[in-house]
Amino acid sequence: MIKKIWYFSVKLFVKISLFFYCKKIKVTGKNNIPKKGAVLFAINHPNALLDPLLVTSNNPRENHFLVRADVFKKPLVKKTLASLNLMPIYRIRDGRSQLSNNEEVFEKCFNILKKKQTLFIFPQGGHSRDRNIKPLSKGFTRIVFGALEKFPDLNVTVIPVGITYQNSSTFPCKVAINYGTQIDAKTILESHPKAKAINILKTDVSNQLKELTVHIPDDKNYETVLKKLNDANVDFTNVSLVNRMIKENNIPKAVKKPINFLKPLFYLIVINSFIPYLFWKKQHKSIDEIEFTDTFRYGLNVITFPLFYALQSWIISFFFDKKIAFIYFFAAIFSVIIYAKFSVKNAENNES
Repeated sequence: MIKKIWYFSVKLFVKISLFFYCKKIKVTGKNNIPKKGAVLFAINHPNALLDPLLVTSNNPRENHFLVRADVFKKPLVKKTLASLNLMPIYRIRDGRSQLSNNEEVFEKCFNILKKKQTLFIFPQGGHSRDRNIKPLSKGFTRIVFGALEKFPDLNVTVIPVGITYQNSSTFPCKVAINYGTQIDAKTILESHPKAKAINILKTDVSNQLKELTVHIPDDKNYETVLKKLNDANVDFTNVSLVNRMIKENNIPKAVKKPINFLKPLFYLIVINSFIPYLFWKKQHKSIDEIEFTDTFRYGLNVITFPLFYALQSWIISFFFDKKIAFIYFFAAIFSVIIYAKFSVKNAENNES
């Protein structure tokens, strides 16, 4: 019970903090999520740890996650992540000797599904900001069919989930989360030889993901198409419209980039948050993979900015009265909300 309270308290905190961090979060297809039963969510992975935070905070079920093992290196981090239902999955880059640890992880996944709970998987095998769906690994099919073979009375529903950012690695980001239609994994396994069932499930998930997120075919025209879409400043979170533009080769002409009239407010926020902002800029230099930019920015800012505002409010209360301190604190928070919700961002994924 205590663990459940802890999980849902953190989930609520994440949902509220993402409201401040994101310009807009568009969610469709939540009615496709069963209220009960074993579900595996197969999700594309453009933006590191921000992806599972966005999906789980906009998902009514209690979820378990498989994430890259190198995140679990520090003991305290490992313990914290485990308390929130996160489990490590080992890849070849973690060392071949580590791959044997996945057997234990798979057994845990089988038991999670046996208990008719839910599991998050990123079947592309890694994160990428490219606007397309990469070939899927068969690891998620091994978990699904392994659970069905071990527990013959079990039913597992697979639901693809597409995440699309308007401007990942920038603040504020705009994102669309689209839940796909249910796939009955048991029927597929019972109707075909296992090797064929694996290919069918992979194909079904891949085809849905290509509709649930913006998919530009990974060919010689990829960069040209992406540039045209960026030049037209399309709203990538309007996934179906953008995919139709790509398929029909009917991309609007280039437009003049809109002016962000709230940029002066951004500089005021920076001045008012000078110490945490400098802390972020220093930490930013140590980020090796751009996909982790949002993750680190969100993680640092969601803690340091409110604490700094609270500290400054406490200092103000000594020189003025508590009423002035409260007004300052809420004005500082309100200015962040105004900038996050109403500032203008272009379609390009240029960092800012």
